[in-house]
Amino acid sequence: MLNASTHTHTRAHTRAHFSTAALTLALLAAAGSAAAMHHGHGFKQDGLPDGVKVPAGNAVMLETVGVGEITYECRAKKDTTDQFEWVFAGPDAKLMDRAGKQVGRYYGPPATWEATDGSKLTATQLAVAPGGAGNIPLQLVKANPAMGQGAMQGVSYIQRVATQGGVAPAAPCGQPQLGSKQVVKYQADYIFWRAQ
Repeated sequence: MLNASTHTHTRAHTRAHFSTAALTLALLAAAGSAAAMHHGHGFKQDGLPDGVKVPAGNAVMLETVGVGEITYECRAKKDTTDQFEWVFAGPDAKLMDRAGKQVGRYYGPPATWEATDGSKLTATQLAVAPGGAGNIPLQLVKANPAMGQGAMQGVSYIQRVATQGGVAPAAPCGQPQLGSKQVVKYQADYIFWRAQ
């Protein structure tokens, strides 16, 4: 039969064990979106639309998760003076590796990926594909030569996949709002490739 002190100890131990299990489950759930993209050895393109797949002859060199904001500005539509729309003005995101350590930044304009070692690059958009309702599109860009020595040297392509949020705001955009800016939060995986 348990005495009172043993019973209290057992309850506390059970509580501690439960909270450790809950924490483990929470961490696994948080890692789920990143893990879903791994099938054994690194990132696979199998489920991506053809337009945003990196051509054969390239290999993944770095997988990052960009977490940040996109700024939109209310502007007149091209070639009109009485129609307005929210236009992508620029991103500002931290680039984290799969372990959650910051390895760089993504900002613009122009869209620039910069490693913590100071090396950076811009790129030319090749293709986009739908990212799902409420999410910015998937994207494939061809990297321009890197500036500075470091982690961005040798990048051939960058893919934006697993996008979450970031679409233009639903707020009104008309003559009264012309020039105003709105900031929306987003997250996306940026996969860096290099020629093999």
